[in-house]
Amino acid sequence: MRGREGDGHAAPRYPAAVASDPPLRLNLDGAALTRNWRWFADRSGAAACGAAVKADAYGLGAAEVVPRLAAAGCLDFFVTTWEEARALAGACAGLSLSVLHGVRGADMAEASASAARPVLNSPAMVARWKKAAPGRPCDVMVDTGMNRLGLTLAEATSGLLDGLVIETLMSHLACADEPEHPLNETQRARFAALTVAVPARRYSLANSAGICLGAGYTYDLTRPGLGLYGGVPGPAATGHIAAVARIEAQVLQVRDVAAGESVGYGATFVTDRSTRVAILNIGYADGYFRLLGPSGAALAGTTRCPVLGRVSMDLLAVDVTSADVTEGDWLSIERDLPAAAAASGLSQYELLTGLGHRYQRRWT
Repeated sequence: MRGREGDGHAAPRYPAAVASDPPLRLNLDGAALTRNWRWFADRSGAAACGAAVKADAYGLGAAEVVPRLAAAGCLDFFVTTWEEARALAGACAGLSLSVLHGVRGADMAEASASAARPVLNSPAMVARWKKAAPGRPCDVMVDTGMNRLGLTLAEATSGLLDGLVIETLMSHLACADEPEHPLNETQRARFAALTVAVPARRYSLANSAGICLGAGYTYDLTRPGLGLYGGVPGPAATGHIAAVARIEAQVLQVRDVAAGESVGYGATFVTDRSTRVAILNIGYADGYFRLLGPSGAALAGTTRCPVLGRVSMDLLAVDVTSADVTEGDWLSIERDLPAAAAASGLSQYELLTGLGHRYQRRWT
């Protein structure tokens, strides 16, 4: 029993608490990130190549991504909300930062004081900005066929935008990852007409997949996102995009499971032989979703260790019968984004942004 002061027993001394490293790592390759950006910059031709760093740079960490891309020559960055803009104010000092979701009434005080520009998406936003920040530059989104955010073509050409100082007039492609889809050309033609009708310093249409459609889509500024972080946005990018994120999970326990025993929730997997099973510190709360389980695996060196049974919230069972694995070892999680998307039915975007906060993010 722990002694109390004055009872004649010395209380034991415990070392000061030291934070331990988490048993889950996200190893991030800064050189691969910048190589990917340079590939898109080359494909953008004469257009400036920016970077979408919304959703914390698609889950990889915007505060680390922005300085690396800025050092490579990127000058234009895009986030979703003013909260994201605020978090990157220091990293983006002297750079162009645009807030894609525009300005609600609640945003106006912060937006008026910020160096970031709003992307105006509706007549109400246009009126709000004209009244509160006359003469301040802004960006404008026009919908050319996606029917998501943006002014209609009629609104954009009605005189509504008169008096605004538009830095970038932009639109967004709905089907750029399907190169043969007819809506791509429809949107390009509509946007081309806008560039004649609406004065702006720059015009921007293409995201990662849009850049892959060719020079007719690049205009003055491109906005790659997915492809920067290791996703393959379209056929033209196959073989050119380097993986940026590699997951490693620590082995918490290794156990022998006899033939005929089940593993995991629902007893959906039953062994047909004596099996050595490693339990890893990763689950669907960390973005390793159940849909990935049936075809997924971990890697012990070069040995593939298939996933067994259902993925739990925090744990994953893999077959290490053929590998030399003990408690405390680290295994890599097999993760080819296009292949995982095809196997699971999830998009590459979901697989990236679904990575949770429990990883130790380690940039190299």
